[in-house]
Amino acid sequence: MTANIKRCTKIASVIVFGSVFLFNCEPETDNLGEQFFTGSELNVDSVDVIAYNIDNNDTIRTDASEISVGALGAFSEGVFGMQKAAYVSQVRLANYDPEFGDNPEIDSVVLVMKPLYDASESDVVTDEDYIYPVGDVPAKKVVTTYPVLKYGKEDQDLTIRVHEVTEFLGASTDKTYSDKTVGYSTELGSYVFNGKISSTAITRDSDNNSLYSHDASLRIPLSNAFFQQKIIDQEGSADLNDAANFIRYFRGVRIAVDENDGYIFRFTPSATEIVMYYKYDKDENGTITRTPATFKLPMGDLNARFGQYTYNRTDTPAAVAMSNINTTTGDAKLYAQGMGGPSFGIRIPDSEIALLKEKFKNDKIGIIGAKIRVYTDEAVWNNSYDKPSTFVFLQKDATGYLPDMSVLAAVANFSLVSAFDLTKNPAYYDFTITKSLKDVVETEAPNQDFVAHIGGFRYSETTSQLMGYQYDSRAFAPNRVVLVGSDAANNKRIQLRISYGTK
Repeated sequence: MTANIKRCTKIASVIVFGSVFLFNCEPETDNLGEQFFTGSELNVDSVDVIAYNIDNNDTIRTDASEISVGALGAFSEGVFGMQKAAYVSQVRLANYDPEFGDNPEIDSVVLVMKPLYDASESDVVTDEDYIYPVGDVPAKKVVTTYPVLKYGKEDQDLTIRVHEVTEFLGASTDKTYSDKTVGYSTELGSYVFNGKISSTAITRDSDNNSLYSHDASLRIPLSNAFFQQKIIDQEGSADLNDAANFIRYFRGVRIAVDENDGYIFRFTPSATEIVMYYKYDKDENGTITRTPATFKLPMGDLNARFGQYTYNRTDTPAAVAMSNINTTTGDAKLYAQGMGGPSFGIRIPDSEIALLKEKFKNDKIGIIGAKIRVYTDEAVWNNSYDKPSTFVFLQKDATGYLPDMSVLAAVANFSLVSAFDLTKNPAYYDFTITKSLKDVVETEAPNQDFVAHIGGFRYSETTSQLMGYQYDSRAFAPNRVVLVGSDAANNKRIQLRISYGTK
């Protein structure tokens, strides 16, 4: 049923510096065609819609083209159950057919990851009396520590383990899904992670020149013996001659955590690498000195890689909801979760579209704004976990962005999905469908369902432009939320709010 709320306020349309002044009503209008209705009555209708859950079978593409950001960790809670994220990647040599010098011997090996972190919070420790061990040089050491951005429980350690992969991982262009399994064997290293990462800067006292530094990163110690035998001792081997041979010789690594609960953190795959620190004999005018050196094995671009996600939803409300999806009259609660978890669909009833078409034909209405408003469920989802700030919002079986993106993107402060009161209970979201609805009502475009996934559309790092409707952050967005769906007894049920004027 349509709840008709009429306001006897005239629409004011003012052009200032080529922009349309936005009339402050509920919901905000998008001003499409507003100039044709100046001086007319503004109507705001609230329309019930059919909203239903979508089961994605806890699976999503997580190959190299999909995960510009990686995810690692585990998190459990009572509504969606357990979610666990591992990361699998090939490893390449920084340069092939390498020469390590005479009598090379590894000092240490670390796997370097760069998690996303909060730069506004830092703890700085300075050692003015530090002695740099190579040459016993008096120096100053500054260590700056930051908390990584977490989703889940804040104060808990995670045990991270790195294993050698035993299967060929293919090419970076291969499509890979999050439920893919791979064989792995030798444990290469482990680390108890406290959720913080550090940068280090060591400068010589005499001239303040840098002796050593590294950016804020997570550094997991790996086996010296393994890399001595696998890499250093193989100098001159065909296995180290080129990439094709090497990725079949050393097939890659798998990074995972032991725990099933804690938090999920994200990192930059393109900056992930293994660094070997070693010494070799250097002959300088007949004098042999042990000389330090480094050699890197990048795990970023060109490497096949994917996120590996597992779930346990036993006896959870989300599992019950996925087994009882009602696409005919809708679901009372909507369960949405990133990284392959459930999404939700929205359908405007054909009967409501017919009423709008009748008003367009007979009453000469013009749709000025249309937004679907959906609230978080204040009883089921009453917690401190970060709510999603945006959604990937498309029409079902989309072949492009919503028409609203192309028509309204240039309008000041336009947002396809707007989030409100995210730190409160309930929060709510407005999904803009002004142009989409106008096309259905005024041009006989098909009345297609909409779909909403947790995540957001991705922007190019080089151009800062949208990459295309098929590029989004669904594969690494850890958020989840329960929303009020088609629940007739709930005054915060999902509804379409339409603003229109009449000539």
